[in-house]
Amino acid sequence: MGKVISLVNQKGGVGKTTTSINLSASLAVLGKKVLLIDLDPQGNTTTGVGINKGDINKSIYEVLTGECNIKDAIVKTKYDRFFVIPSTINLAGLNAELLEKSRTQAGYKKGEQLKNCLATVRDDFDYIILDCPPALDVITTNALTASNSVIIPVQCEFFALEGITQLLKTIMLAQKTLNPSLDIEGVLLTMLDSRTNLGFEVVEDIRSFFKEKVYNTIIPRLVKLTEAPSHGEPIITYEPKSRGAEAYLNLAKEVIERNGNKQY
Repeated sequence: MGKVISLVNQKGGVGKTTTSINLSASLAVLGKKVLLIDLDPQGNTTTGVGINKGDINKSIYEVLTGECNIKDAIVKTKYDRFFVIPSTINLAGLNAELLEKSRTQAGYKKGEQLKNCLATVRDDFDYIILDCPPALDVITTNALTASNSVIIPVQCEFFALEGITQLLKTIMLAQKTLNPSLDIEGVLLTMLDSRTNLGFEVVEDIRSFFKEKVYNTIIPRLVKLTEAPSHGEPIITYEPKSRGAEAYLNLAKEVIERNGNKQY
């Protein structure tokens, strides 16, 4: 049974989507079968793996509203062992729809749709990666309920820890009320500018705060990493010999090593 990992941070611009795409692609390169689910209405993950939104007939929105079977929404990318469930702007209305159903339908639980849907495909994948929106909303609640663990990307900048306390409270609340087995998989330091002392000071602060949960791998700030999604490619194919490709391969190796041969 595959492990479900959410990438969560309510702050935008911290590298959630970049990491979702490149971690998934790197895991696939290392021989793992991966399903990446785009849970952000902006759909940047969808376009970042080369899927034309105009070609999408079934997305995660239709899955979560019960309009289609999850298996029918899975799209094979052009890369071996790498599959995606895309997102469209329709997903922006999901919060309101699920809240309305929870008010009008007895016994309807607005946070368990994704968990129930994933139950039918978890045996088909080694890892299922959830790219969450930059908000602590019903979509994120669905992701936390369905996940074994979370990866928290943290940008190596001055306000890095701002908002982390609220995020940790949300994770602890999810553990208490929705998913007792939810764990913090790891904290990933992103967008490190090696030319400044500030970046390294933030690295020390984050490591001091999260201890062994912080990955050894640090994602550097690189132009190539921001260019790759605009070409619909992960960095490992767009610029395979770059420091960005090396960093995400190392991260994927860490994720695999931390999980060992555990069963989920």
